[in-house]
Amino acid sequence: MDNLERADNLADQAINRLRAAILSGELKAGELYSATELGEWLGVSRTPIREAAQQLAKAGLVAVERNKGIRVRSTTLEDLIEGFQVRLMLEVPATRQATAVRTEEDIQRVTEAFESFHRISELGDPAATLRADRDFHLALLTTSGNHRVVKMLEELRNVVLLTGVETVPSSRTSREAFEDHRDIYEAFLAGDAEKAGEAMRRHIVNTARLLILRESHERGVPVTEVDSLFSWT
Repeated sequence: MDNLERADNLADQAINRLRAAILSGELKAGELYSATELGEWLGVSRTPIREAAQQLAKAGLVAVERNKGIRVRSTTLEDLIEGFQVRLMLEVPATRQATAVRTEEDIQRVTEAFESFHRISELGDPAATLRADRDFHLALLTTSGNHRVVKMLEELRNVVLLTGVETVPSSRTSREAFEDHRDIYEAFLAGDAEKAGEAMRRHIVNTARLLILRESHERGVPVTEVDSLFSWT
């Protein structure tokens, strides 16, 4: 049992460390890495690396190439667009559900995340703001009680991070990023499920517009009428 638990722990550690290295850019998009190479880098055998690779492949972060290794995925503009479309399909109803079933304990947890987001946004630290943004969304969505949806949305956020672009500070300030969530929180606090869902939809489309327009410009791929990409969701 101890050996099995240790193997599981090593795989979990490998997943976390590889995911962090991919999202930080330490492991480069498009590069091929062998299991032996990554194992030596992390100080583990190839077995936990292979297990980690399977999980990261499911999350869309890498592609496993048989008898070759693990290639970090390069995301396309289509990946980014589809990611936001799926967020709209999942996160809007999850927000309505969270608002409808929230308890006093839930309100306290979400309020703490919102207030922390506020404090951090005042510091003007883009990386810290993004973490606070993530934590607020996680606190809110966890309230829905659908852990599978929460997990799927976490992985979709990874796809956005893989593009290497963020709206802070290139398209908006840390404070503006925080303020873009205020109506979501206020509707949640008031228990207005429909208004909370509408606010979340507005926020997701607004963020999508900023990222997609920037990415399309950087990649030289013209995108017009961004809002029409989400009209059917």
